[in-house]
Amino acid sequence: MVEDEVYERTAELFATLASPRRLALVERLAQAPAAVGELAEDLGVPQPLVSQHLRVLRQARLVRGRRDGRTVTYEVVDEHVAHVVADALEHEREHDARPQEHDPDGG
Repeated sequence: MVEDEVYERTAELFATLASPRRLALVERLAQAPAAVGELAEDLGVPQPLVSQHLRVLRQARLVRGRRDGRTVTYEVVDEHVAHVVADALEHEREHDARPQEHDPDGG
């Protein structure tokens, strides 16, 4: 069934995004394109680690790189995904800012 294929591809998308570093990269690249060195500096992680995560995001066709001489600048390809990531991060940030409710059942 066609819907099953949509669910499968959507699950693959979420699996690709199921990494804090990749979420941070998508969030950062949604703001503005950047080179690997700039991304590594912004996120405070080594360049090889950034490159590995960018490779995963490229393979999923969520980001693309544009070469200019020796520099490759990355950008978000799919604005829908950028919005999903932004909404999910905002949800968690709002959740963290709310006072914790007491659960009388202890759960």
